[in-house]
Amino acid sequence: MTPPSATLAAAAALDRPLVIGGVEFTSRLIVGTGKYKTNQVMVDAIRASGAEMVTVAVRRVDLDRTKEEAILHHLDPSEFFLLANTAGCYTAEDAIRYARLARAAGFNEFVKLEVIGDETTLLPDVHATLEAARTLAGEGFKVMAYTNDDLITALRLEDAGCVAVMPLASPIGSGLGVVNPYFIREIKRRLEVPVIVDAGVGTASDACVTMEQGVDGVLMNTALAAADDPVRMSHAMRHAVLAGRLAFLAGRMPAREIAVPSSPTRGMLD
Repeated sequence: MTPPSATLAAAAALDRPLVIGGVEFTSRLIVGTGKYKTNQVMVDAIRASGAEMVTVAVRRVDLDRTKEEAILHHLDPSEFFLLANTAGCYTAEDAIRYARLARAAGFNEFVKLEVIGDETTLLPDVHATLEAARTLAGEGFKVMAYTNDDLITALRLEDAGCVAVMPLASPIGSGLGVVNPYFIREIKRRLEVPVIVDAGVGTASDACVTMEQGVDGVLMNTALAAADDPVRMSHAMRHAVLAGRLAFLAGRMPAREIAVPSSPTRGMLD
């Protein structure tokens, strides 16, 4: 019997690497580090997901790696590509400040830019996000910008110098899956930089459907951390992202409203 790891490797070989800002990644799943019950569960879940890029909210975690209770103590930069995240910032000024703090603390030049505009819905502040993106890109940061599912904003973020644009599938932590698949497909069709769907994926079927839209990857956190068994859910998401990606590359059969025989009808025996 073929081991699961060999099956995943064979499936991954059917695709090309994901390239963001000049860096290659085999996995198209990016995961966060918040909301886990323990740091050990977090690490086990991340490893089970197969994700290489892992986000860290620099405003919400202790950046001192020497403290055992700190998240960064458990995340080896030689094992994971750590992506600083400006989660919890509500102004462009705050997002810029925390991105600079992350770089000063030893993170790489990549930053997931997140500027929230509304506390209730956690929807992004588009104007502030664009302002921060221009400033950070001008300072040499490789900006991956979280935004809404609006094509015009996505195009402007690309023009601002972002190395990836990250439209939401649905509101952060909602688990609703892709609410507007047409908008997501149109953003992917029009942009040249990678499009990573961020926020709203709740379970494996959501991840698969999201990847079937043709996007380059998916970022998730709550779907894993809030699951009854985060490690099992991480395994499920790993396979779902890969399945959705391969299904998109394969090209699905046309959908019809009537039955079509799967076997030929000509030449049948009487």
